[in-house]
Amino acid sequence: MSATDDTARGVTGEDEVVDLCRELIRFDTSNYGDHSGPGERKAAEYVAEKLAEVGLEPKIFESHPGRASTVARIEGEDPSRPALLIHGHLDVVPANAADWTHDPFSGEVADGCVWGRGAVDMKDMDAMTLAVVRDRLRSGRRPPRDIVLAFLADEEAGGLYGARYLVDNHPDLFEGVTEAISEVGGFSFTVSEQRRLYLIQTAEKGMHWMKLTVAGTAGHGSMIHRDNAITELSEAVARLGRHTFPVRVTKTTRAFLDELGDALGTELDPEDMESTLARLGGIAKLIGATLSNTANPTQLGAGYKVNVIPGEATAHVDGRFLPGHEEEFLADLDRILGPKVRREDVHSDKALETSFDGALVEAMQSALLAEDPTAKAVPYMLSGGTDAKSFDDLGIRGFGFAPLKLPPELDFAGMFHGVDERVPVDGLQFGVRVLDRFIDAS
Repeated sequence: MSATDDTARGVTGEDEVVDLCRELIRFDTSNYGDHSGPGERKAAEYVAEKLAEVGLEPKIFESHPGRASTVARIEGEDPSRPALLIHGHLDVVPANAADWTHDPFSGEVADGCVWGRGAVDMKDMDAMTLAVVRDRLRSGRRPPRDIVLAFLADEEAGGLYGARYLVDNHPDLFEGVTEAISEVGGFSFTVSEQRRLYLIQTAEKGMHWMKLTVAGTAGHGSMIHRDNAITELSEAVARLGRHTFPVRVTKTTRAFLDELGDALGTELDPEDMESTLARLGGIAKLIGATLSNTANPTQLGAGYKVNVIPGEATAHVDGRFLPGHEEEFLADLDRILGPKVRREDVHSDKALETSFDGALVEAMQSALLAEDPTAKAVPYMLSGGTDAKSFDDLGIRGFGFAPLKLPPELDFAGMFHGVDERVPVDGLQFGVRVLDRFIDAS
């Protein structure tokens, strides 16, 4: 069916966002970090087709066989203004179907939600973006300024074959872009019937994904052995995994706690993490990790036979540091691990933090208020990382703004990389309305 047919039938973005989300979820774009997954090519082609149907000329960029991103530019009413980038990623983390209530790649609608891997990370925003853009172009509503759309590969493995590839090899695609919106922001946190906070991501932690190695002396498993690489590494990993890093309150987190305290009618003390996090409900996981640096062991490897003591043992650690605290983090790591552990980066990237002000922030707030009179936009820091890190190298100021009005009982933080990931249908439709208003106001 053509875009003209949709216009004639009065199809709106709200009408098609659920189907777009379901169809995107049905593309298995699992990213294992080593090109062994199915890749994003089919999903990128689907997105390109949907954009071409409404008159755009999308381009597909393949950084490695099967690893594809789709980019298109919409001409605005005033091309002299700086352009806006709306970006999302097409890849997802893997999912084990046996653990799920509904098949993670079925896109099933049940209990008022769309279920599947990517439902919140982040094929929901991809679908909302497509729905809004298609609706606007079908009805001839150009945005106030140029908008660049980027649907990207490889975000879940650091973006080397997606955003980073485009920034390094095709920076001209983003000519004139000064601001961007993307994932993990704009979602609601219900404080009371009179106040709903919408968390806008203005900062994100930096990362050091690390490989730890200890060398020992190989030998027979039946012998007394004082130089055992596994023993040494295990003790170091246990020290690191149990370590509590000191609280460090950045300007973004301070602003968030102040806003939340005002809404709750109390002062929140970041030094008293237990009582502070107890007030945050389902977002405690997201916020708790932004109060300090973190380092979580995620993989162990050693040995090849039960009666052979290996000469080497390895571990992998997901390390995240706060803006302005990278040197402190690395020094703490070396002190905790000790001199026998060799540490090397598998992947690293910077932390980001921008101010919560300006016309774009005002556009977010006005769009949210128009759809939810109890809304108040507040800044927060993401404990993970996004493709905004790559676009920052082009001087593009990034925000997390993928608006969703959520039921208070939904464990939204638990949806990310979790089992039974799902997004409310009415949340998607709310997001379409807000994004449409946001584009007009931006």
